Amino acid sequence: MKNLSADRRMIKIAMAAPYLERHEEQALAQAWKDNDDQDARNRIAMAHMRLVISMAGKFRNFGLSMSDLIQEGHIGLLEAAARFEPSREVRFSTYATWWIRASMQDYVLRNWSIVRGGTSSAQKALFFNLRRLRAKLAQGDRQLTAQAIHEEIAVALGVSVSDVQTMDARLSGNDASLQAPISSGGEGDGGEKLDLLACNAPLPDEQVSDMIDQERRRAWLGNALEQLNEREMKIILARRLSDEGATLEELGVNLGISKERVRQIETRALEKLKIALVAQAPVLAMTAH
Repeated sequence: MKNLSADRRMIKIAMAAPYLERHEEQALAQAWKDNDDQDARNRIAMAHMRLVISMAGKFRNFGLSMSDLIQEGHIGLLEAAARFEPSREVRFSTYATWWIRASMQDYVLRNWSIVRGGTSSAQKALFFNLRRLRAKLAQGDRQLTAQAIHEEIAVALGVSVSDVQTMDARLSGNDASLQAPISSGGEGDGGEKLDLLACNAPLPDEQVSDMIDQERRRAWLGNALEQLNEREMKIILARRLSDEGATLEELGVNLGISKERVRQIETRALEKLKIALVAQAPVLAMTAH
């Protein structure tokens, strides 16, 4: 009851926070960037806590507490506020949505099960969409086998059938203790399941190299995104940088334009990104076509 009351108080405070007009948002963001004004950053974050609460509701089916999800989302929100560039002329809510969702997804993957799954974008998409797609295919008019369902999901999410089968088994099965004894078939000690695990982690030098490469690519992408206007940024974030991936129709309704116009803007934005990325790293020209 105590946690429930705390959740309600948190939600009540967030819902009572005033909305920010575009010019107010820009002024606060500029104060944070230019003067390290912590109060300005906090005002931006508090005005968007509704977004955190709304997003947290979408992840409650994983059995985690609402308050923990909101706290993780708040961390993502503060990260977005710290990184937000007012000069891009993009609304903060558009920019913050990605950080909030990413923070909550990482929290779910860390805590949903003792045994962690993959953390790549493809594996995350598989984890968060497998149940929904499986249920949708199973309820259709066609009578599909489990193998056929796995194959269709693999195509839809761009992963291998074996990845789908592995994740499906993991989501359907129960966790087992690594300290559980292994039956030796005799009188001696058969050891524990932990003894059978092999370490497939990259070597330390490989991990550092991957981390440096990821930081470099992230910086390239961030600089390239600065070349987009607000509408292009919104479309790219929704279509290409979101695990769910909005449809052309959805964005058309949201922006008040046709889906063909959305496609044209997306194509133009991708071309801008390609030019900007190749300009920063000419080696990318080899894979940009």
